[in-house]
Amino acid sequence: GDRTGEALILNNIGLVYDALGEKQQALEYLQQALPLTQAVGNRAGEATTLSNIAYAESNQGNLQLALTQMQASIDIIEDLRTKVASPELRQTYFATVQGYYQFYIDLLMQLHQQNPDQGYDKQAFHASERSRARTLLELLTEANANIREGVDPDLLQQEQTLNAKLDATEKQRIEIYSNPESTPAQKTAIEQQRQQLLADYQQLQDQIRATSPQYAALKYPQPLTLEQIQQQILDEDTILLQYALGEENSYLWAVTKDSLTSYRLPARDEIETLARRFYGLLQIPGYEFNPSQRGAMIPVVLRDNLNSLSQLSELLFGQVAEQLTKKRILVVADGALQYIPFAALATPETADTDTPIPLINQYELVNLPSSSTLGIIRDQINGRQEASKQLAILADPVFTNNDNRVKNAPSRGTETNLNQALLNRSVRVSEINLSRLPGTRTEAEAILNLVSPETQTNAFDFEANRDFIDNPQLRDYQIIHLATHGILNSEAPELSGVVLSLVDQQGNSKNGFLRLHDIFNLNLPAELVVLSACQTGLGQEIRGEGLVGLTRGFMYAGAPRLVVSLWNVDDAATAEFMTRFYRLLLNDGLKPAQALRETQLQMQRETQWKSPYYWAAFTLQGEWN
Repeated sequence: GDRTGEALILNNIGLVYDALGEKQQALEYLQQALPLTQAVGNRAGEATTLSNIAYAESNQGNLQLALTQMQASIDIIEDLRTKVASPELRQTYFATVQGYYQFYIDLLMQLHQQNPDQGYDKQAFHASERSRARTLLELLTEANANIREGVDPDLLQQEQTLNAKLDATEKQRIEIYSNPESTPAQKTAIEQQRQQLLADYQQLQDQIRATSPQYAALKYPQPLTLEQIQQQILDEDTILLQYALGEENSYLWAVTKDSLTSYRLPARDEIETLARRFYGLLQIPGYEFNPSQRGAMIPVVLRDNLNSLSQLSELLFGQVAEQLTKKRILVVADGALQYIPFAALATPETADTDTPIPLINQYELVNLPSSSTLGIIRDQINGRQEASKQLAILADPVFTNNDNRVKNAPSRGTETNLNQALLNRSVRVSEINLSRLPGTRTEAEAILNLVSPETQTNAFDFEANRDFIDNPQLRDYQIIHLATHGILNSEAPELSGVVLSLVDQQGNSKNGFLRLHDIFNLNLPAELVVLSACQTGLGQEIRGEGLVGLTRGFMYAGAPRLVVSLWNVDDAATAEFMTRFYRLLLNDGLKPAQALRETQLQMQRETQWKSPYYWAAFTLQGEWN
């Protein structure tokens, strides 16, 4: 009498027959399982069985029958995910069903090959858009709703208490990892404490949503269709390149204001292998786009990575090369492609030559987690009054009590480190490095000189702290610039962030960590946020959601566009980069995407930092207008 168990067993027998190659027998058992699953109301099981039937039908060449079953499966998945209040759980569930969307896209693209004029490629593109960054789309919608309004004040007080505990735990964790005498037991204990606090925090957030009248009234938007993207997102100067990586086949859709073209690409593994090699190439400060690097004497590792440049560029752009006639390329990447700056890839016509030309030399590049997110961003900023003041900068915080700016600071012994040519603006999980960053002060002072004193504010030294960020007056500024250390935690993205001053003038400890969960609680409707630190554009990669990190936090807080970095950037080179960027932005009146491109060109032409390592790390996320 266990009908749920019976349905499961029938489904599994069907899978066994499928593995044995007996496709019709497999289909018969799966079709017996389906009504039982429906009868007991097991919606997740129903979606799985429908997907299995679709797979069995496709194996027999019945693509239309397979498509019908797969559409029903996807409809159930879409319904199930909306019934989960927690964004984290919704995100986790969505990651587990990405294979369904991949198979759905595959089916549609197979049908497109058989019937090119029936619009199956348009449906496949829409399926791709439905499969990505949905939680971000919903969070951006939440951002306008003030879901804490009307919530029990006790819950909000608990939220503040947990935030304080998380900050204190992270400070203690940094101290433990920085101390060479710390024991493995201490490290294990602090990690367990942090994990428990994170779990408590997420549970409390779910409780706030469940009791919020504003959250209950929310209507989440659906992803944009092709026609909506063409009408609302793209302009005459922009082409969208949207990639979807699959286990067997990957796909590229090239979309302009009035056209859609689709291409089949190799499997995910082949593309991601090349992407990772290319990312490795970009970590070599001496690598430049010049013929000498292609000599026979270069190291094997570098030669392999150089080959990956030409192979990856050819693979990603070879088929679409003739369509790259616009001045701007909007990239919606997938998988490991999210880690690489498309600006540093070679143009298709020069990819396999001795003198590859970076894509940025011919095009303006913009990145998005999905096209639909830009639609939400534009809705939010439509009619928003521009802030009255121009620029707020935070730079050169004080991280340690042996900094010479601290009163009665002990002798540092390593003061000459400040004059090193290479100081990365990063804090790694395994190797904590809180060195002072003198380039951030040089950078900030040069930028401030471009703006009249009455329209700027700044925070240096001990003032570069949480009070500056938490001050409501910060929302009066059009541009927010943070130049400091960045923290990437790819396992727990809630703990990624930037480091502000950690001590006061007497050397006493202060809470100086601005974490992702803190950023979500900010109100920063700035036109542009620049995170001049390391790896601020990265995060935890979650299938179907992309890179979960600081970008979405600042977008949630109100920023429509960000400039972020993809690796550990050099302090001195970044100071030069940012000074040039702001000169173009503020003096020459260029838009952020234009200013970023021109800065990258100038770094190649006019400075000692010609290698992509120095200029390609920074990318623009979000609105380019």
